[in-house]
Amino acid sequence: MINSYASSDDAAVAIAGARAGADVVRTMYGQRLNRIDKGAGDFATAADVEAEQAILAVIRAARPDDAVLGEEGGQHGDAEAVRRWLVDPLCGTLNYAVGNMLVAVNVALRGGAAAVADPFSGEVFFTDGATAWVRRDGADDALLPTPATGLVDVNLDPPFPGAPGFRAVDLLAHPAFVDRFRPRVVSTTLALAWVAAGKRAAYVTDGGDLSQSVHFAAGIALCRAAGCTVTGIDGAPIDEAARGLVVAADDETHELLMSMIRSRSQRARTR
Repeated sequence: MINSYASSDDAAVAIAGARAGADVVRTMYGQRLNRIDKGAGDFATAADVEAEQAILAVIRAARPDDAVLGEEGGQHGDAEAVRRWLVDPLCGTLNYAVGNMLVAVNVALRGGAAAVADPFSGEVFFTDGATAWVRRDGADDALLPTPATGLVDVNLDPPFPGAPGFRAVDLLAHPAFVDRFRPRVVSTTLALAWVAAGKRAAYVTDGGDLSQSVHFAAGIALCRAAGCTVTGIDGAPIDEAARGLVVAADDETHELLMSMIRSRSQRARTR
């Protein structure tokens, strides 16, 4: 089925931008790329920079008056603009730099359309802000989250602002988690798209306010539009200064994970 979303030109822009970035990431894959040090063990590569430039070119051509916040290039345009795009041109640089294909390209209009492209599968996950779809070989299919896989992606990357009350790594040792789920560690927000698509039951990460993060905005938009349950690690809505992120395919899975997180946090506070 071909999805008709002609009224949502922003979705088309997000898709085009994500695809442009994915083309760069795929083309440069396997090359020896110099690392651009960003401090605290983080770095970018020429692929990150060139992919962001390709995405910016798409947005500028289609939406010249919009502001853009890029992971590598920072702010373009008015930082207080109502229409602001959040761009992570290569989410999973650590994977990419060692020849691992688990990466994503994230493009999101704050509060609206978003797209997450997998450069190597060719899939583009996207939303117009109300519905969520995946495009494969020119055909669009609605995203249908389900907890059936029992697979939960857990981001173990620092920093851990939730510590000592909560660290994602602690969740993996919870007896109820071991009984019900199996952990996966992708360390890229491609995993959020997989929750929306039913390939993962849930995703958990520590962190600060992620609702306006270039890393997470596109994935959060997808999951919300697909009908997933989305909160911070404290159960609060992520738009209300919540910390971290718990995204689950359904309410039952979300509540199970939240009960484990609360019990671990309470235990840490009583030590």
